[in-house]
Amino acid sequence: MQPIADESKHISLSISHPECLCPVAKALSSPMRVKMLGLLCARSMNVNELAEALSMPVSTAALNVRQLEEAGLIAADIQPGIRGAMKLCSRRVETVSMSLSPEAEDGESALTLHLPIGSYAIAEGVEPECGMVSEHAWIGESNAPHTFYHPDRIRAQMLWFHAGTLEYRFSLGDIAPGQVEWLELSMELSSNAPLYRSDFKSDIFIAVNGTELGTWVSPGDYGSRRGRLNPSWWSDTSSQFGLLKTWRIDRDGCQLDGEPFSPVTLESLALAGCDYVSLRIGVHPDAEHVGGLNLFGEKFGDFAQAIVLRVGYDSGTKEG
Repeated sequence: MQPIADESKHISLSISHPECLCPVAKALSSPMRVKMLGLLCARSMNVNELAEALSMPVSTAALNVRQLEEAGLIAADIQPGIRGAMKLCSRRVETVSMSLSPEAEDGESALTLHLPIGSYAIAEGVEPECGMVSEHAWIGESNAPHTFYHPDRIRAQMLWFHAGTLEYRFSLGDIAPGQVEWLELSMELSSNAPLYRSDFKSDIFIAVNGTELGTWVSPGDYGSRRGRLNPSWWSDTSSQFGLLKTWRIDRDGCQLDGEPFSPVTLESLALAGCDYVSLRIGVHPDAEHVGGLNLFGEKFGDFAQAIVLRVGYDSGTKEG
């Protein structure tokens, strides 16, 4: 599996997942490819322009572009040119973090849970513009909040609203609250602007078990190119993809994409006595930036996943 990155400007890698780490490490091991990334900071360039700027044959430039593309560090789109098709290259990330410590220590295990974006338990205060689509067609009515309780909502692969809250519930199965060492939530999302706007901010909050982790200010709604997974019938003028964001909560606090996000700790979530882990995501109607929310499933956007909860737990601890 190759790592994928986009305007989130960040890739988090771990030694526990060498299939993702190695392609990126290999791509960055070449000074020439690093120079290419530097050139693409300023603007998008085609392969011929990169070859000329670096004084190398076009064939060599094309080979290096392919390695950067396969590593998820750049996007390369085929576009018509004066002398035929050309590959236009643009940079996809600004930072790469690599953890060289295994994610699970001795006696620690990790459970990964997946929920479709349409499998929420509660939809509150949903305001238009709003709607949802499956892989094949629209679900219910557009701009009708009652659509969020449509029987086919479980099939949703993309949903959006101007303001409101969705609540998802994850069962931890046989894992006792006292065994949990950390929680990690991951999803692809963005603001929701008319058509799309890359500079359209939205204050999106995340809460676990009723405790808000904090507010992430989404930079915009992205549609300058088609999402990698979008079906052919989806309009080119609509939102296309989001940013893959990952929140991690442990005993020291909460991080977003590997950076400190809030002081909320695992203990703050009061897992004991709960039959499930509650995830609430949304936009408060009185937020500073009420820019809506787009949420992408495993068959829309850029990332083949819906909502993922990873639970790190001490497999040697049991509660009586």
